[in-house]
Amino acid sequence: MAGSLINTADSVLIWYFLALNSFYGLLLALSIPEIWKHWKLSSTDEVSRYLTSDALPPISVLMPAYNMESSIVSSVRAQLALQYPQHEVILINDGSKDDTLERLRDAYDLYEVPPAVPTSIATQHVRGYYRARKAAGLMVVDKENGGKADALNAGLNAARYPLALAVDADTMVEPDALLRLARVFLSGRPVVAAGGTIRIANGCRVQDAQVVEARLPRRSLPLVQVPEYLRAFLFGRLGWNRLGGNLIVSGAFGLFHRQHLLEIGGYATDNVVEDLDLVVRLHRHLREQGDPYEISFIPDPVAWTEVPSDLRTLGRQRERWHRGLILTMFRHRSMLLNPRYGRVGMVMMPFFFFGEMLAPVVELVGYLLTGFGLYFGLIDRQMALLFLAAALGYGMMLTVWAVILEEVTFRAYARTSDFARMLLFAFLEPFGYRQLTVAWRLRSFWSVVRGRTQWGEMRRTGFQDVQDKAA
Repeated sequence: MAGSLINTADSVLIWYFLALNSFYGLLLALSIPEIWKHWKLSSTDEVSRYLTSDALPPISVLMPAYNMESSIVSSVRAQLALQYPQHEVILINDGSKDDTLERLRDAYDLYEVPPAVPTSIATQHVRGYYRARKAAGLMVVDKENGGKADALNAGLNAARYPLALAVDADTMVEPDALLRLARVFLSGRPVVAAGGTIRIANGCRVQDAQVVEARLPRRSLPLVQVPEYLRAFLFGRLGWNRLGGNLIVSGAFGLFHRQHLLEIGGYATDNVVEDLDLVVRLHRHLREQGDPYEISFIPDPVAWTEVPSDLRTLGRQRERWHRGLILTMFRHRSMLLNPRYGRVGMVMMPFFFFGEMLAPVVELVGYLLTGFGLYFGLIDRQMALLFLAAALGYGMMLTVWAVILEEVTFRAYARTSDFARMLLFAFLEPFGYRQLTVAWRLRSFWSVVRGRTQWGEMRRTGFQDVQDKAA
């Protein structure tokens, strides 16, 4: 009797992972025409034509910053130097306790201006607004600490332009990325938001807050995240373009119509993944209005970020990401399987609820049942191998294909040895690293039950260290 129950449960779990990974396979198949289309449009000559275009809408670049005295000047300089006909940089100093504001004051000769900014969205108290004598396109907003979402809301209030780019202050945006990202707003389609690719900066050669040579990380933990990011961005989000748009626009690099963000009240300050929550609310608002819209992913605009290089920091990051997913799914559960919200309610929300949110729970149950059944001889080895193939092997092959897609299209890493190392770690990812991510994601359920709202300390090596190590 027990053996029959365990075999039945294992069969259900096998079908669950076959269905989940088959959907990932569908996203991969749908991403191929998308990546081909964007690859043909991504030539430097094609993008350079936009520099002289009067049709490109001006952009406000919003940069929240907290305790970044060592790198803030070079980060702002890099954003001011982005290739774009008209853009402003709004640096929001979110109550830094170090000399972040003083460094900016000295470098750009800041002077305070009257607070003639509409407070469309309530935020923590703003202590002052500053313009720069040495950089006409820079505004600094100095406010009391309220977290990243609150800082972005202060930036939305201060922004002058119709498009707003949210970018982390420690994210390095490639010089032509704004041109590449904004071109989708000239397509004639009702695009309201667009996200670009996030790549891993660990190991790269960095000068003046810009990646000058793409290199793979030397350490194993950052390196195993490279195929993971390729899978998430290159075919995951490209595939969703063909299925009604994306549910996530990365908070580190996302371009939005500012007016729509004001209409939904800006970023939620009570969610630890403000980017996912924002896009779900944006979908909900626009579907309820009945207006046609698109939320797209564009693969060739690239921003580089440092990923955690120690297990403790990585665990905090993944726990927080999954905790935010749980909170967002439950807050907007009325959209789940609701035909009123079209593909968002009938495809996207069910996938993220059943396929992403519950996946670590299902995987843990599968490991426990399979191990228990094997130990007591209640299931045969063939059934155990089928479970592992469905849960791990299928996903591994999809990751391998993501690496191959990167190699035959954009090929950010020029050396053949880099391709070989990415393939190797794509094969190794399911063995050990995946189980760690399952454990971290499982921990998020307990954090939600406890009502935990903290981000947790995100320890970073820093880009100067990255440059030194790669030199």
